[in-house]
Formats: sequence, C-alpha cells, structure tokens
Amino acid sequence: MTETTRPKRGVRAGGRAARVAARAAGLPEDERAVRPGQPGGAYKPLTESDCRSVYDTALTLLSEFGMGTPIPEFIEVVVPAGGWVDEHERLHFPRSLVEDAVDMAAKSFTWHGFDDNRSIDVGGDRVHFGTAGAAVSVWDHETRKHRPSDLQDVYDVARLVDTLEHVHFHVRTLVARDMVEARDLDLNTAYAVAMGTSKPMGTSFFQPEHVVEVVDMFDQMLGGKPGSFAERPFCVANNTFVVPPLRYAEDAVRSMVAQVHCGMPINLLSAGQAGATSPAALAGSLAQALAECLSALTCVNLLKPGHPCVMGLWPFVSDLRTGAMTGGSGEEAVMMAAAAQVANWLGLPSGVAAGMADSKVPDNQAGHEKGLTVALAGNAGANLVYEAAGMLASLLACSYEALVIDNDLLGAVNRTVRGIEVTPDTLSIETIKSVIFGAGHFLGQDQTLSMMQSEYIYPEVGDRVSPADWFDAGATTAEERARVIASGILSSHFPAHVSHDDDAEVRRRFDIRLPIESLASSSRWS
Repeated sequence: MTETTRPKRGVRAGGRAARVAARAAGLPEDERAVRPGQPGGAYKPLTESDCRSVYDTALTLLSEFGMGTPIPEFIEVVVPAGGWVDEHERLHFPRSLVEDAVDMAAKSFTWHGFDDNRSIDVGGDRVHFGTAGAAVSVWDHETRKHRPSDLQDVYDVARLVDTLEHVHFHVRTLVARDMVEARDLDLNTAYAVAMGTSKPMGTSFFQPEHVVEVVDMFDQMLGGKPGSFAERPFCVANNTFVVPPLRYAEDAVRSMVAQVHCGMPINLLSAGQAGATSPAALAGSLAQALAECLSALTCVNLLKPGHPCVMGLWPFVSDLRTGAMTGGSGEEAVMMAAAAQVANWLGLPSGVAAGMADSKVPDNQAGHEKGLTVALAGNAGANLVYEAAGMLASLLACSYEALVIDNDLLGAVNRTVRGIEVTPDTLSIETIKSVIFGAGHFLGQDQTLSMMQSEYIYPEVGDRVSPADWFDAGATTAEERARVIASGILSSHFPAHVSHDDDAEVRRRFDIRLPIESLASSSRWS
C-alpha cells in the first residue's frame, strides 16, 4: 500500500468513529429526520371539485333528511338558530347554519400532554400518529392465541406507548373486560391510561356523569385545584355519537354535552361501514360520514363556540363477500385518506383511522395492511392518525409486539411524509466534486456525517444485516425481537408523572381497581 492511500484509510476510520459518536449523542428534536407534526397533504385522492361535491352532498343530507333521535339539548340550540324537527322527529340543519358552524369552529387546538413538553398542536397540515381502539383481546406471544384483555393490559399498553418515539398520542386500545359495570370501566380505564403515559391521551365514556367524575379525578391528578384539567386538557374524548345512517346515539351525545361543559376536547367519531351501515359506493359513504360529523360539529359550536373538536370521519369498509369489516384493504386506505383531505379542505382538524390490520397476528399480512393504510393517511395530511399502532384482527385484538414493530413503521411513514428537501446544499454539487477528485466515495464526507441522523431514520426492530449475520445472531423474527424490547420496557418503565400524594388522594376518593403495587413493579413482565 502506498503512502498516499494511508491518509484516506485514516479519514474513513475517523469518519466512521465520528458517525458512531454522532448517532449515540442524538439530535435536538427539530433537527431529527422525523418529528411530530410534520406537514403532510401531498397525496390527494380527491380533486377540488370532488371535495366540493362531497361537502354539498353532506349539506343536502342534513337539510333534507336531518338526524334521527336528537336529544333535547341539541333541539334547544338548533331550532332557534333556524333548524326544525319534522313529523318523524328528525332534526334538520339548514345549509347556512352548518356553514356558519364551520366558520366558528376551532381550526386548531393544543392537545396537552400531562407533561406539557409532549403536547401536540392539532390542525393545519400537521400530521401525528397515535393509537386508539376498543379491542377485546390481546395476542399472546407465548401461547400463540388471543386472550381476554383486562385493566392491567390497559395500563401496560400505556406504559409501553409512553416510550415509543413515533407514537405521538395514546388513546386507549383495549377494553378492560374485568370491569363489569360501565362506571367502573370508564373511571378505571381513564385512570390506567393517565397513570401509564404523560403523552396526550384519550378514552371514551358510556354516560355523561362518568365524564364529570373523570374530569374531577383529572383535576386531582393535576394537584387538586378545580378547573385544572379545563385549563390544560390532556385527554380527548373519543365519542362515537352516531348510529349510522344519520341517527344519534343517545348516551353518546348526552356525554358529548357533558364533555363540552367540562372543557374536554372531542373526537366527533362517525364509523359507518360501507355496504352495511353506509353506502357501498365509497363517495356516498364519505358524504354520509361528513354529514354526521358536521351535525355534531354544529351542535357543539352552538353550545360553546370554538370548542376544540376533531372531525373524526372513520368510514369503514366491508368485505362484501361476507359483510365483515376489513381494516387493511386498499379501499380502506383510500377512504381514510379522502376523509382526511375533505376535513382539511374545510380547514377543520382531521382525524382518521389507519393501521387496522385484518391479520390476527403480527405477520407479513399485518405489515402490508398497516403500511398501506397508514402511509396514505399520513401523506394525505391527516392531523391525527388513530389506530396506527398495535391493532390486529380488524380491531378485535391488540398486540404488545405489534406496538413495538409499528413504532418502526410509523417512523418510516413519517419519513415519507417529510419528503425530500431540494436546495443548493442538498443537490450536493460541491460534495460530488470533492469525491470525484478525492477519495472516490462519500463515506468520509462531512455531508454524510452531518446528515446521518437528520436525513435518515433507523429501525429498532427491523433487521438489515446480511443473511449470514442474521443466522449467526439467532435468526430471530421481528415479532421475537419486539417481544424482547417490550418485555424489557414493561419490566422497568413505571411512569411517575402523577405525584404519590395526588394518586393517594385519587385512590381515597375513587374506586380504583388497578393494584397500587402495579405502579412500581410487574409480576406479569418480570
């Protein structure tokens, strides 16, 4: 080897060492390759004319057919504003009234975290990924079967999500099936999620009085001052307020009124199923969902102008051969992307569901279904992509391993949302010149080192080594590697953002069923 080549070898070695050191040090959030709230909207399945047509159809549905089974609180605000109740007891909304509600509605809001450093700004073209769901079972990695979910699972999933970088908010994913009474379920679910994560969180409610009680509990968690939660609401209510087509669910809309009065932001959630409870034609299903959400948005803003709401258009799709829901289909992917586009077109905060794999296990089918649906929703600019991690079996099951695997997926999808920045520096003319007349490769270039973390993202579970190295390391699957990561987190990570004294007071005042020892140790994951 000649003397002239030795310095080049030194440059390569030094460059590699520097790259390793740079990766270990990390970057500030605003310099990372991906981060919460990146601008989306490059993917547009609808034209401008299509959006207008869907909106006009939704206004026609509300004006001509109205909403069935309205509660008195809705009638009392809609009728004086120009609406009417017909002989079928359906509440009609004039076009102008709905348009006025869109104008007065909040265009953005802050979804606080219990830790305010983890808060997110909802609205505009900002994209965030998170969880949701009401799964009734957990995929058990050891037995290879689904088992009933319980309150401990609700807390453990929240603890796991608390550590996952690319999951920006956590709405409960599981039903605690060991809670028999509705009050116990609502109260204890809210407690378990709030204790498990300091990220922005969400849950749902069966009755309005449960909303009031949970907000009282949240005030205590924040130090005990009444009204503390309303000043910094860290929980958004998932409110499935409609029985499609175009009929209110009484308990849900009564809970909605309570949520408005308590200062709790609301995800106005319409979840018709194309071919079953909404038209098989995708455009018709989208228009129906928009009409339903606009009706709730109008009522909320008549009750309290500008109350923070998410337009939760979740138009689900059926497999028309069987009538079963299909959460991972191409039709579902394009529908949720279109739903996000329409809400954003109206200038309203958008929330859709994606990542609802039909596969029963964290396998190749789950991967392609999640990747397709989440990527389209994110690139369509959905402000909040719910169900984006952990869900299996068309929302009937959740998996700890899938949560970890999907965290990798969300990072990669978020990188596609960011896109490619084209500038004089990134076009790299001087760097290419330096390599041509220098080392002949880019490994040691300053640009390569500086962009290693700011331009690229790296998976935690995903395997990129050679087949030989993979075999030598044990030939593990992604699910097996994810299990190790999840077990490590859940045996050691016990959030403590709620003080011991505030938790003790919560337990004194409310019937909390999660054992206190679960807050500091885990027999399930030890």
